[in-house]
Amino acid sequence: MSTDILAELDKILAERKNATADSSYVASLYHKGINKILEKIGEEATETIIAAKDAAQSGDMHDVIYETADLWFHTLVMLGHFNVPSQAVLEELARRLHTSGHAEKAARQHTPH
Repeated sequence: MSTDILAELDKILAERKNATADSSYVASLYHKGINKILEKIGEEATETIIAAKDAAQSGDMHDVIYETADLWFHTLVMLGHFNVPSQAVLEELARRLHTSGHAEKAARQHTPH
């Protein structure tokens, strides 16, 4: 199910890239450019952190889920800006799945990006 949702979002986001700025929120972000998209990711990351801190006290995960969805969504918009499908991120996560975090970090230090 999750890859179906991501594939559908990829399709919608690609369509919105070519839409007029006033036709949708996403189209307006694409027209404003990468700096605005990155600003939104920063805002959503901050809101996610605050929600998680609040949840640590209250035990209520509703806002954590809501804000994480916003963060993921805006990250997908950024990937769409660069024509990178969400599948590429899923493949990278799959590659790392059975790798120790310490080993993966050490490998990154020796491999230029």
